[in-house]
Amino acid sequence: MKNQPKLTVVGAGPGDIDLITLKAIKALEQADVVLYDALVNNELLGYVNPNAELIFVGKRRGCYRYQQEQINELIVARGFSHGHVVRLKGGDPFIFGRGAEEMEYAAKHGLEVAVVPGISSSLAVPAYQNIPLTKRGSSESFWVITGTTKQHQLSNDVALAAKSSATVVILMGMGKLSEIIQLFKQEGKNELPVAIIQNGTTPEEKIGIGTVDTIEEIVAKNNLSNPAIIVLGDVVNHRQQLHQVQQEAVLKEVV
Repeated sequence: MKNQPKLTVVGAGPGDIDLITLKAIKALEQADVVLYDALVNNELLGYVNPNAELIFVGKRRGCYRYQQEQINELIVARGFSHGHVVRLKGGDPFIFGRGAEEMEYAAKHGLEVAVVPGISSSLAVPAYQNIPLTKRGSSESFWVITGTTKQHQLSNDVALAAKSSATVVILMGMGKLSEIIQLFKQEGKNELPVAIIQNGTTPEEKIGIGTVDTIEEIVAKNNLSNPAIIVLGDVVNHRQQLHQVQQEAVLKEVV
């Protein structure tokens, strides 16, 4: 007997397979169909019900296997033909993940819908590099901004964020790095610390640390590119400060 047509939008976390929730794993185990993205760690597919159909719907190197409209239609079609569809997305599906759009479309077409939040890369990737987004005395708030809007332009919010004292985290922004840096220079923040973290929380992780003035040179030197997260703010210094504290503690132990 076929299951009730249902869509569960599931956050897969930032890359490290251990950073997926128990609720997400349970959804994968109960799935009849799983549609997954390019940023999902393929090892997570080992948790999927062995009888489920797996469909890759992600984007690789600018090439879309499915357009968003086709994905929406596929969710509904598989929901009625198979039952429980799990839409597995990197990070959290409600942070630049289009999870809300897919749920709305599915609900309009008669599917039951649910969401399983994921650990967002915007928080976890800096944390893995010992960069806190807030820290007493350094940052009272943070912005998480998409580097590229629907119109393929840099979000106007980046210019507003550059005027604030908040930590600024930019996702999908490497193609607009020069524009981003220019906005911070216009605010006189040439010495503001910047971290760029590529493939965060995975074995392929690469990082570049610099300032607004030096980061483009560091990116070129280290050949950093997407998928990467840009973090701008004094909190970036915490990474080095923590390292220093650890070194001093080791030296005291030796003495």
